Amino acid sequence: MKLYEKTLESKEIFSGRVLHMIHDKVELEDGSVSMREIVEHPGGVCIAALTDNNELLFVRQFRYPYKEVVLELPAGKLEKGQTPLENGKRELLEETGAKGSHYMPLGKVYPSPGYTNEIIHLYFCNIESFEKQQLDDGEFVNIERIPIDRAEEMVLNNEIPDAKTQIAVLKAAALVRKMNRQRDEL
Repeated sequence: MKLYEKTLESKEIFSGRVLHMIHDKVELEDGSVSMREIVEHPGGVCIAALTDNNELLFVRQFRYPYKEVVLELPAGKLEKGQTPLENGKRELLEETGAKGSHYMPLGKVYPSPGYTNEIIHLYFCNIESFEKQQLDDGEFVNIERIPIDRAEEMVLNNEIPDAKTQIAVLKAAALVRKMNRQRDEL
């Protein structure tokens, strides 16, 4: 199998501030025709920032689509003209007032590949210093520090439903364990 779909027609059906919706007509590898609805998104970034006390910085914020307060790692949408890492540093500072050092990529996530092209870039860093939060207009968050081991337990116990946060916490916890083992072997 070729596992490929050829776009025959593409029509924008909605264009918003953040999202664009596209309706495509595609030809499948067997020659049949099908329709695809795609939500185009500029992408995002998520930062697992570790304090000197082995705590991750989290934010709690109201998420309107779910009508509830959600616990998440600092994150945000990508802005044009900046790399994902530059966006991550900006989001960390804006939401928590923290400046990180020794940034390490934790990979990227396709949160819902069935209908959106969004890619979320994940990073790990150590917190170097704190300044004043620089929240965007209309942005309200509470900052929490959670020990990384406890955060990992919270993910495994389904206490953190946010996918990007789950993945970044698990990867960060594995990375910290690996770095600690390497340090202990020296």
